[in-house]
Amino acid sequence: MHNPGAAPGLDEAMAACERLARTHYENFSIATRLMPARLRRHFYAVYAFCRGVDDLGDAAPGDRLSHLDTWERQLRLCYSGAPTHAYFVALKDTIDRFEIPAEPFLKLIEANRRDQTIKRHATYRDLLDYCDHSANPVGRIVLHVLGHREPELHALSDHTCTALQLTNFWQDVWRDYAMGRIYLPVEDMAHYRVTESQIAGRMATPEFKGLMRFQVERARDLFIKGTPLVDLVHGFARVDLALFTAGGMAVLKLIEARDYDVLAGRPALSKWRKSALLAKVFLRTKLGLRPLAHGGA
Repeated sequence: MHNPGAAPGLDEAMAACERLARTHYENFSIATRLMPARLRRHFYAVYAFCRGVDDLGDAAPGDRLSHLDTWERQLRLCYSGAPTHAYFVALKDTIDRFEIPAEPFLKLIEANRRDQTIKRHATYRDLLDYCDHSANPVGRIVLHVLGHREPELHALSDHTCTALQLTNFWQDVWRDYAMGRIYLPVEDMAHYRVTESQIAGRMATPEFKGLMRFQVERARDLFIKGTPLVDLVHGFARVDLALFTAGGMAVLKLIEARDYDVLAGRPALSKWRKSALLAKVFLRTKLGLRPLAHGGA
């Protein structure tokens, strides 16, 4: 993970971040067409940090907690020292230029630490706290890069980021279970009389479907609460945010269309539907229309 040798120069470090982003994140090719050139390298640096910390938490061999500690030490050198890892050399420039506080980066690291030991969430409040560490910091970092520090915008971003995270969880109930994790709150499972053995057996019982209907509505409500943010940002950010919201809502609609059975297979948008959604969102935002209310394409 970490090269203990001499730190690379800034241009070399930024190039490493760009390679990572272009190799691993297909949507970057779309986003960078709309993004001002002056911001691209900084979004690459932010992506490299986020991708790196997730990879350490999910897939790194060996002692993942130790790896995450090393990642945090490099982050702290961005604020009081000189990092040596290429991604952090680039990130330090972004942090300094846009005066981004350490808290959202530290929360992302903490979320991946939690993933090593916490496999269940007792209450919905516990799950929201996890999302506040695993998802919301990304939106806040992006807003800083865009020059937005207003608390009310950050709060709206939190709604959208949490909604996106929950939507991902509801897509991946079976996939997460196969990795030993259940994000459905334990209290909600008990209320709807859904057991882990039912998930293990991929039994989409009426009780399970009722539980998923409840969770889908929670995520949709959060998307709706975050929607006003679209009108408070400009340019490419407005299109991107509207697209993320519409895409998330479309996945929720797809779960509904499958009668809430997310155990038989992962509900995901086809490439055609993603393209249609992008075209519709781009047109609507350019015409000054509201984001798609139900994720239709």
